[in-house]
Amino acid sequence: MTKPTFLAFDLGAESGRAMLGTIENQKLSLQEVHRFPNGPIRVLGHLHWDIYRLLEELKTGLRKSLALAPGPIVSVGIDTWGVDFALLGPDGSLLGLPFAYRDSQTDGMVEEFLQSVPKETVYQRTGIQFQQFNSLIQLFALRRRRYRALEWAAGLLFMPDALTYLLTGVAKSEFSIATTSQIYNPTIGDWDNDQLFAVGLKKSLMQEIVRPGTKVGSLTHEVAAEIGASTLPVIAVATHDTGSAVAAVPAEGTDWAYISSGTWSLMGIEIPVPVLTLDAMRANFTNEGGVDGTFRFLRNIAGLWLLQECRREWLTQREFSYEELMVLASSAPPFRSLVDTDWQGFYRPSDMPEAIREFCRNTGQPTPETQGQFARCVLESLSLKYRATIEALREAARATIRTIHIIGGGSKNKLLCQFTANATGLPVIAGPAEATAIGNIMVQARASGFAESFADMRTIVRRSFGLERYLPEQISQWEQAYTRFISLKIPH
Repeated sequence: MTKPTFLAFDLGAESGRAMLGTIENQKLSLQEVHRFPNGPIRVLGHLHWDIYRLLEELKTGLRKSLALAPGPIVSVGIDTWGVDFALLGPDGSLLGLPFAYRDSQTDGMVEEFLQSVPKETVYQRTGIQFQQFNSLIQLFALRRRRYRALEWAAGLLFMPDALTYLLTGVAKSEFSIATTSQIYNPTIGDWDNDQLFAVGLKKSLMQEIVRPGTKVGSLTHEVAAEIGASTLPVIAVATHDTGSAVAAVPAEGTDWAYISSGTWSLMGIEIPVPVLTLDAMRANFTNEGGVDGTFRFLRNIAGLWLLQECRREWLTQREFSYEELMVLASSAPPFRSLVDTDWQGFYRPSDMPEAIREFCRNTGQPTPETQGQFARCVLESLSLKYRATIEALREAARATIRTIHIIGGGSKNKLLCQFTANATGLPVIAGPAEATAIGNIMVQARASGFAESFADMRTIVRRSFGLERYLPEQISQWEQAYTRFISLKIPH
């Protein structure tokens, strides 16, 4: 009997991979067949994504998958990071390279945008927290500097939609990625004309929104011939990577929160309808779409980005593995230095260790000196940020939270998982690490009838992957650290 196999492309800001998922006896097995680096390139002073190189990597992944798949490939799905987009010309070609969300053109643009549009109105119409990298703010910045490609554009596609378009020739916008834009209105279930008008755009620029599990199209004959296949269906999964990751949370019931842990920490709860209150806005929560019309009520927290950037800076001395850094952090003194990981100075510093020292100096704390002290500072601070977010979730959404699920690459960081349990006083269930690819695959599987429901998808995940459980320890010390953490005066 042939084994149904699904191909997930999971693209992050640092790397991408092609993962095959095979379902047999109601269990999912994974096989990585292709991994490739990613990162913005600088062109004429701006950061862009080389979307054409990414397309070639997808084709390479398709070729390898066809050769290595244990059974016929049923379908293909693509997920990426949120907010960034490509522009289409009237002839259907791409107009230049998509901008990367860390490009400096949006510096100061949130404040300028809000001079003419009330913040409260935008939030109540979109439910999205204000970040300078939001699609809405990127479009405002492009319009303000009279970017010619935007004036010529006949269409806009977010990154996973654009890659799907290059493979299939079909232009659609998937629900979960559309909601990240701050242009989607969850109350009416469509693009918000007021936000489009605020950035001088017409609704005709936007595409039809489809739900996760929708077949968008099939590989074009040209792409199929190039990779040596007949053709393959392409499914709109939850194309925002966090949407796919949360779809793979191996949870039961509703009394849990999740942390999708990587460069960013996306922390929140899954709810049936968005929370659009002013209290939610003031607490800086966002409402992003998920599978089956659910919403992820969450905060974007600067996650392991701080440690990644420290490690990159230390390359001039030597290359530290993450395992080495965790050993050093374990032996470093606890709670010596604490930082707010969301401080603006950590967003795009030229020297992350120096930025951390600056924060500590400005808040009257000793500065980290060793790699272990830096690593411990980041992990403890991040865990305490999670505690603050749990408290805010309970208040803003009236949520009951008894368990935290950590998924994604950060779930393999045992020290971070234990610190999170200690800081929050809640049990932590860690895994699966490959949650994004798993959620991508499971949406495809359900679309093809190999999973019956959303709950069935999560049952298969629980059955298929080993999970680790962490219980709170050293509660009183972490309570004292939390009191100190929330009293930090953030430097300007």
